[in-house]
Amino acid sequence: MTGVETGEWQTMKILMLNGSPRANGNTAAALRKMEKIFAAEGLETELIQVGGLAVHGCVACGKCAQTGKCVFDDIVNELAPKFQACDGLVVGSPVYYASANATLVAALTRLFYSTSFDKTMKVGAAVVAARRGGLSAAFDELNKFFTISGMPVASSQYWNSVHGLLPGEAVRDEEGMQTVRALARNMAFLMKSIALGRQAYGLPEKEKRLVTNFVR
Repeated sequence: MTGVETGEWQTMKILMLNGSPRANGNTAAALRKMEKIFAAEGLETELIQVGGLAVHGCVACGKCAQTGKCVFDDIVNELAPKFQACDGLVVGSPVYYASANATLVAALTRLFYSTSFDKTMKVGAAVVAARRGGLSAAFDELNKFFTISGMPVASSQYWNSVHGLLPGEAVRDEEGMQTVRALARNMAFLMKSIALGRQAYGLPEKEKRLVTNFVR
């Protein structure tokens, strides 16, 4: 964020989630490539390992609306204040049967649903890794968390994906690595532009939300 009165930049923060159970796999390779770009752009990052954790799925109990946090006290409640404080969110996932890692999806579902703070204009980006196919489907799945929350989605020169089978093999995917580097630069530019726009114009006006059911 920036300070209007002082004109000084405060360090913007990006929360990065590795949804792969392999902490040093191909998803991590893509995220670390982005970390280097973010550091060069003067952005602060925190990379958290989510894949491989025991994460309960949402049971639609509605308790979070009463308590302000999820009833299942696991990594999701630890991520909530970090998500609120960040200016951008990057989620990375391997591709399993043309979908994102189930652990990551469970964490994101509960994280987005159980947090009531305004996510408008936090920048989101998703990166997926696979041996060969199913990347676009998993990529679309992850982007839906951003687009339902008023979060601009950072894009690159191609869909944000890398290819590799063995752990770390994705670093040999030259186009994929270039794609995530471009993504990181675009995301940094978008975050900085939004910060300046927030100073000059504020956030977009919001109407009172209407919620209707198809049966009435």
